[in-house]
Amino acid sequence: MNLSTESGGCQPSLAVEIAGLKLRNPVMPASGTFGYGEEFAPYLDLNRLGAIVTKGLSLHPKAGNPTPRIAETVSGMLNAIGLQNVGIDAFIRDKMPFLRQYDTPVIANFFGNTRDEYAEVAARLDDVEGVAALEMNISCPNVKQGGIVFGTDPLAASAVIRAVRSRTRKPLIVKLTPNVTDIRVTARAAEEAGADVISLINTLTGMAVDVRTRRPRIANVVGGLSGPGIRPVAVRMTHQVVQTVKIPVIGIGGIMRAEDALEFLIVGARAVQVGTANFVDPNAMQTILDGLENFCREQGLTDINQLIGSLEGEA
Repeated sequence: MNLSTESGGCQPSLAVEIAGLKLRNPVMPASGTFGYGEEFAPYLDLNRLGAIVTKGLSLHPKAGNPTPRIAETVSGMLNAIGLQNVGIDAFIRDKMPFLRQYDTPVIANFFGNTRDEYAEVAARLDDVEGVAALEMNISCPNVKQGGIVFGTDPLAASAVIRAVRSRTRKPLIVKLTPNVTDIRVTARAAEEAGADVISLINTLTGMAVDVRTRRPRIANVVGGLSGPGIRPVAVRMTHQVVQTVKIPVIGIGGIMRAEDALEFLIVGARAVQVGTANFVDPNAMQTILDGLENFCREQGLTDINQLIGSLEGEA
């Protein structure tokens, strides 16, 4: 079934609400795949999106990893960009004036290497006009605890989320790493520590080798795997987390078409983020939105919320 073609009928409502945020639709970019919004403005109407999610922000500018840092895979891509970004001060000064031109909520993604860095970035974003919510990336190494990734240790995750929660009044989205034994444990810890929303999944850890040179295809050796190849894992984890927590969930992972987004919504995600598809087609999110509208019409639905959590056939 092709959901990208035009069809007649009344306009279904795609509006959703997440932790008090009223979004015109459930589609937004995944952090790191959409720059700061300005880069994609020539290709699609930013006012059409449910929200704009920024590239991850840190306390100080970050140059990222050496190249090569992207490698295409059979059904996706590996990346080890290294969270390159302009830093929180330059973002507020240079990037937010452009984003304020649009009637679309801005979600600022951010990270740190210590608990104090996370808290400080959150505090600086708290009073920024036009930032509607914060998305906290806990897939980062804690340099003060031997490099363990915050998101792989529920105790470390809980501590850093509590520190951030104490420094911001804005809705707090916590983005989970899938590189854990049981995603439900981390999700429960995030909710108890004060998260208002959970987004998942971040990339899976992967590696690719050039067999002729016998060298890794990316300079960092390992990277994050994204794209359609990870979608079944992401849908499964999203379903598990929806069943575990009471707060809203945003689904991420390999969404290329409207049908892919619908999988996440049907298992209970209240919104979705589109990542790798933006590199393939900068207009991908508008195409997905058209497909969601057409699906609702075909199904005789007046409101996309009728689809959210509508999974049948569970034991």
